[in-house]
Amino acid sequence: MVSGVPGNPPVSSMPACRLCRSPDLRLILSLGEMPLANALLTAEQLKGPEASYPLDLAFCPRCALVQITETVPPEKLFREYIYFSSFSETMLRHARHLAEHVAASRDLGSDSLVVEIASNDGYLLQFYHRRSIPVLGIEPAVNVARVAQETHGIPTLCEFFDEELARDLKERGKQADVIHAHNVLAHVADLHGFVRAMAVLLKDDGLAVIEVPYIKDLIDHCEFDTIYHEHLSYFSLTALNRLFSECGLTVRGLERVPIHGGSLRLFVSAGPGSRNSGIPGSTVDALLAEEAAWGVDRLGFYQDFGQRVETLKGSLRRLLLTLKQDGERLAGYGAAAKGTILLNYFRIGPDILDFVVDLSPYKQGRYVPGVHLPVYPPSELLKAMPDYLLVLAWNFAGEIFDQQAGYRERGGRLIVPVPEVKIM
Repeated sequence: MVSGVPGNPPVSSMPACRLCRSPDLRLILSLGEMPLANALLTAEQLKGPEASYPLDLAFCPRCALVQITETVPPEKLFREYIYFSSFSETMLRHARHLAEHVAASRDLGSDSLVVEIASNDGYLLQFYHRRSIPVLGIEPAVNVARVAQETHGIPTLCEFFDEELARDLKERGKQADVIHAHNVLAHVADLHGFVRAMAVLLKDDGLAVIEVPYIKDLIDHCEFDTIYHEHLSYFSLTALNRLFSECGLTVRGLERVPIHGGSLRLFVSAGPGSRNSGIPGSTVDALLAEEAAWGVDRLGFYQDFGQRVETLKGSLRRLLLTLKQDGERLAGYGAAAKGTILLNYFRIGPDILDFVVDLSPYKQGRYVPGVHLPVYPPSELLKAMPDYLLVLAWNFAGEIFDQQAGYRERGGRLIVPVPEVKIM
């Protein structure tokens, strides 16, 4: 494991860049040994050893891809998954508006097929399904795929998506008019294989809609807690444009959307050619030029990120420790992956927070990895009435603020830690 970032030395723990295979990776930030962010523990599991892995963020000067250096086997990360998209009203609104727009703009009907890769619990495909548009989910988590099928009636293949699966579906006449791939590309070790598989599955005139968290927003807003072992890559348009081009696809248009702290939504289709101005937000060339201007392919843009994370750590710990010393009671909201990273890296555990609450019943009764804080339902807030609530799922802070009107009316206050410490 690499420790420290003196002079941003080459990283030796990974053989080559995931995109261009260059061995010349430069360390941006080391978060040390971290538990798997979504591996919430049962009470029984607290008695045994807990796995942890190095979590180091690196930059490739050759292709501009930012990536972590460790690859945890996907079977360990995704076969049993604890994140269900449908428990967020923000995610459901985001999905509904997108599905409505795509269905109308692509004139989808009963003879169309919409496929989502990493379809989770059917949170997105349900909005096509309600319009009688045929859908197919591809979701490797057994427990999550079951909910998609049984609760939302979404046909779902419980598989990892790859070229073999794409070819099999094509041979069975299941090519897609629209492919959705939201927050999944970052999870993939074989980037070229995954994108080639999309090209196989997509009809010649089909459209792939892809969303990824945007590296510029991550760096600008100090979103260090979105770095965890599930997220292997952190994308710029520059890196993505290269990836799709090498796999025979073209980024036709894009939009920047606020979800997850700032994301890129790409509209991708087969073959080379000019940008299609008929696709919303066709500003691909403009954003590529903008990235070149701010230094997407230069180490200097990323170099002070680690120091800003340390400054944020100091600010939040000082605030929480002061409140604790003053006799205030503190809890957390959101047993999210980003919460696991923030709590562990900032060393915020049971000595500071009493518990964490989360809306998902799949997380309640478990414990946050590493720090072992218990997770309760939000109703616990009105029973225990902590004075302050640290919003760990800060990307849904507005939704949480509205949900907790009763807590706030009784004097409870919310602390949002990212991009800077703020008391609401």
